[in-house]
Amino acid sequence: MVKAGLFEEESITRRVNRENVLLLGGGRALLMQLAHPKVAAGVDEHSDFRAHPIRRLRRTIRMTMAIVFGDRETALAAARAVNLVHAKVSGTDYHALDPELLLWVHATLADTALVTYETFVQPLLPREREDFYQEFKLLGELLGLPRDRFPDTYRDFAAYLEHAMSPEGPARVDSRARELAAQILKPKLRLLPGRVMVPLNVITTGLLPQALRVQYALPWGTRQQRAFKLAVIALPKLIAITPPLIRVWPRPGRTLVMTAGGRATTS
Repeated sequence: MVKAGLFEEESITRRVNRENVLLLGGGRALLMQLAHPKVAAGVDEHSDFRAHPIRRLRRTIRMTMAIVFGDRETALAAARAVNLVHAKVSGTDYHALDPELLLWVHATLADTALVTYETFVQPLLPREREDFYQEFKLLGELLGLPRDRFPDTYRDFAAYLEHAMSPEGPARVDSRARELAAQILKPKLRLLPGRVMVPLNVITTGLLPQALRVQYALPWGTRQQRAFKLAVIALPKLIAITPPLIRVWPRPGRTLVMTAGGRATTS
């Protein structure tokens, strides 16, 4: 018998997040998070990000999948584990449980999921976008963000993001963020040449909001724009004909369960 999760099987949240192509948005989400100086400070001073930048992305993906696709026990356990870690993350002018920082990190995850899905899978109707935003608030609440701190509607959420990345907003790429970004865009890969990251970096740069792309000083000339446009044309066609066995995980109707060793399996 499949145990019930926090999200319905037919929910827009599960429909969007089960697409494996959302992994292509991982770099975007990380760069957006680091654009907030206080988030960047917390990541840099309380993790091994400089040595192992991909680990944070892996942890974020595992946490999101556990909450969205896990049974109730798995989802709540994942949230508790993250909250215990965040409770210990603090510095001279920041704390990981600060609602401002929680909202920013939550916003990067929600916005990246929507942007990546609509870029490479299919556009969403306005009501579907609104439903996703409203449903995804649950994830933020589980991670300590008070309900009254969320923008009310998706339109309000979009306005929040626009302001946050404006010259008057809190998201400003500093020298620390640029140093950490280099670990994402040019990680040290064993047995693999650095050029294998070039196509992924083009996608990351193309998905990134223009304001942050400029602040990070990422290459975005004619060649990069042409390559990104080609990916935007080709990938949706490829995904549309990809069998569900490869295209999505977990498969519809399956519930995610975390084993004692922290591995994810389905039931």
